Amino acid sequence: MKDLTQGPITRLLVAMAVPIAIGMLFQTLYFIVDLYFVARLGDAAIAGVSSAGTAGFVIMALTQMLGVGTVALVSHAAGRKDQVEANLVFNQSVVLSAICGVLTLAAGFLLSGAFERLVAADPAAAAAGAAYLYWYTPGLALQFALVAMGSALRGTGIVQPTMIVQMLTVILNTVLAPVLIAGWGTHHPLGTAGAGLASSIAVAFGVVFLWIYFLRLEHYVGLRTDLWRPRLAVIRRILNVGLPAGGEFFMIFVILGVIYWVIRGFGPAAQAGFGVGARVMQALFLPVMAIAFAASPVAGQNFGARHYARVRETFRTAALLGSVLMLAITLLCQWRAEWFIECFTRQADAVAVGATYLRVISWNFVATGLIFTCSGLFQALGNTWPSLLSSASRLLTFVLPAVWLSQRPDFTLTQVWYLSVATVTLQALTSLGLLRREFRRKLAAPASGGAPGEAVPVASAPDL
Repeated sequence: MKDLTQGPITRLLVAMAVPIAIGMLFQTLYFIVDLYFVARLGDAAIAGVSSAGTAGFVIMALTQMLGVGTVALVSHAAGRKDQVEANLVFNQSVVLSAICGVLTLAAGFLLSGAFERLVAADPAAAAAGAAYLYWYTPGLALQFALVAMGSALRGTGIVQPTMIVQMLTVILNTVLAPVLIAGWGTHHPLGTAGAGLASSIAVAFGVVFLWIYFLRLEHYVGLRTDLWRPRLAVIRRILNVGLPAGGEFFMIFVILGVIYWVIRGFGPAAQAGFGVGARVMQALFLPVMAIAFAASPVAGQNFGARHYARVRETFRTAALLGSVLMLAITLLCQWRAEWFIECFTRQADAVAVGATYLRVISWNFVATGLIFTCSGLFQALGNTWPSLLSSASRLLTFVLPAVWLSQRPDFTLTQVWYLSVATVTLQALTSLGLLRREFRRKLAAPASGGAPGEAVPVASAPDL
C-alpha cells in the first residue's frame, strides 16, 4: 500500500496520474486500433463499429458502479489503516464482478443484433456493428474482473501493475487486429467480427496476468476464497457509492444513442465522422480523466484519515491542472481538428463531419475537465448521488431539445454540437455547486482543541 495522507498533493496527483493516463491511453487504443483497420472496410463498417461502441458505455457504466465503489471503500479503509476491511471490500467486489460478467454475456449474445438495427444508419452498418459487438461480448464481460482488481489496487495507491497489464493487452490486440480483421498471414479476413474477437482475446490475457499478480505479488489486498461468500451489508455499501457513478455513464450511453439516432438521416458518412470524432475526443480527455481518477484515492485516503484540509487541496490542485490541460487541448482542436480525423479516414464527407464536431465541441473541454474533477471528489467522499444528479440535469437539457431540433426542416449537425456545448457548461456549474454543498456537509473544520482532522458536529441534512 502507498500512504497518500503524507507528502505534497501535487506530487502525489502527478505520480498517480501519469501511470493511470498511460494505462487509459492503452485502453483507449483498443478502439483506436480496431477503428484504424476497420476504416479500411468502408464507411458502413466504421459507422457500425462506432455505433456498437456506444453499447460499451453500458458496460462502462456497470464497471464504474463496481470500480468507484471499490476505490472509495478501499481507500477509506487504507486511510484508516484497516487492512481487514480493505480485503473484505475487495473480495466482495470480485464476487460482484463474476455476477456482472455472466449477465453481460447473456445480454450481449441476445441483444447485439436488435441494438444495432435500432441505431445504425442502414442495414450494412447494422450488420457490421452486430458482428463486432457479438464477438466483443466476452471481452466486455471480462472487463469486470479487470476493474475489480485494478480498482482495489488504485484504492491502496498502487497503479503501476494495472498500467503494465493494459499496455500488454493493447500490444496483443494490435498484433491480432490485422490478422483477424484483414486476414494478414491467414488469408481469412473476419472483418468487424475479427476486431471484436481480437479485443476479447486481449482482455482475457489481461485478466489472467493481473490474477497471477494478485496471487504472487500483492500483499495488502489479496484474493481469498473464504471472503467470497456474499456479504449483503458490504455489497450494499459498494453499490450505494457505485450505482450513481454507473448511472452517470449510462446517461452518456443514452446521450450518444440519441445523437446517433437524430443524425442517422444524414447517412453512414455522418455517423462515421461523428464516431471517429467521439473516439478522438475520448483519447484527448485521457490526461484530465487520469488526474480525476488519481484525485479520488488521494482525497479518499485523506478523507478516511480525516485530513480534511488535504481533501480540499486535492480538489483545487486537480481542478487547476485539469483546466490548464483542457485549455491547451481546446486550442489544438481549434487549430488543426482535421489532423485527428484524417488519421482514420480520408473520406472527405466523414472528415468534414468529424473535424467540425471536434472544433465546436472543444469549447466545452474546460467545463468537462471540471466535471471529471468534481466526480472524482464525490467518489472520494463516498457520496456519488450529487454527481448523478448533475448528469441527470444534462440528460434533460440535451435530449429533449436534440429530439425537437431533429424534427425541424432546417435541422443541421452543428445544432447538435452547439447544444452539447451549452448543456455541458450548465452541468459543470451544477457539479461545482453540488460539490461545494458536499464540502460544507462533510468537511467540517476541526473542533477547537481537538485532534487534527477531527470533525465538528454539524446539523444533519438529508442525503441526495
